[in-house]
Amino acid sequence: MKREYKKWKSPSLGKEMEMLVFGDRGTPIIIFPSDEERFYEWEDAGLIESLSEQINEGYNQIFCVDSVAYEGFLNKDVEPFVRISRQKQYEDYIIDEVIPFIRKENKSKFIVATGANLGAYYALLFALKHPQHIQKVIGISGTYDIKPYLDGFYDDNVYFNSPNDFLPNMHEKKTLKEISKVDIRLLTYSNDPQRLHSEEMSDTLWLKNLDHNFYVWEKKVSEPWNIVAPMLKQHLF
Repeated sequence: MKREYKKWKSPSLGKEMEMLVFGDRGTPIIIFPSDEERFYEWEDAGLIESLSEQINEGYNQIFCVDSVAYEGFLNKDVEPFVRISRQKQYEDYIIDEVIPFIRKENKSKFIVATGANLGAYYALLFALKHPQHIQKVIGISGTYDIKPYLDGFYDDNVYFNSPNDFLPNMHEKKTLKEISKVDIRLLTYSNDPQRLHSEEMSDTLWLKNLDHNFYVWEKKVSEPWNIVAPMLKQHLF
């Protein structure tokens, strides 16, 4: 399959950011890495190979973006205010740099965002805040509450980056209508340690009458990565 390594100096983040691109056509998929992982996580875990049919047949072009969670949410060496500020800069990077890059590389107007754990959080958050850019979300075993990462610190930045906090208070009909157009899939499995997060996020979406798919893979899983690719492929179409 076609594989390209991309890197540029991000004005939003003030550092070089890396990316892997697989395929050259089809509906683009942004894959966010989980927790402390990097842009090569899905390739190293064999998940890109599991999606080779989608890539080689031209159904999907995959953009594996990097993360700065190790500088933000997971960085206990800086104050919580700095952690959440880095998150805002990362959002700017995705919206102002990555999305335009994808639009330039791919003619499709439809973008799918996905990821597991913290990667699922990024996929859903950016779709809720920027529904004009992301048309489908597949959140796998998601961690959607960021407050535990911030040691009790809470301000407007935390509020507007916590879907379970800001979404219930969202009343602007135009924005809710735009969000309602996004195809949202929250996926989990029977013994998923993050299952409660997905259930709570689903409840919040229903509170705003936002139609979505909450799916539980009814089996116990010892190695979660073994089901990520099958779950993703099942919900791509």
